[in-house]
Amino acid sequence: MKFRPLHDRILVERLEAETKTAGGIILPETSQEKPMQGKVLKVGNGYISESGAVRPLDVKEGEIIMFAQWSGTEVKIDGNDYLIIKESDVIGII
Repeated sequence: MKFRPLHDRILVERLEAETKTAGGIILPETSQEKPMQGKVLKVGNGYISESGAVRPLDVKEGEIIMFAQWSGTEVKIDGNDYLIIKESDVIGII
């Protein structure tokens, strides 16, 4: 893949949605929510402050992150669906 996010953006591959509840009930696809976890595939160089200094991102490639449910932009690269989010939309690293 020849894609590199710019600045403080992160390319994420969503993890698969849960198909069963904790109690064992199987969920149909129409009632499943989009997962809020994903694997970081690529990261940008960092956040550029008002003074022009670049602050590296806390998130690294290969980490599993949790992000806000409606954040980011969905894109298709090489036939695969990905999500591009800003580092500020990342809730935490798992």
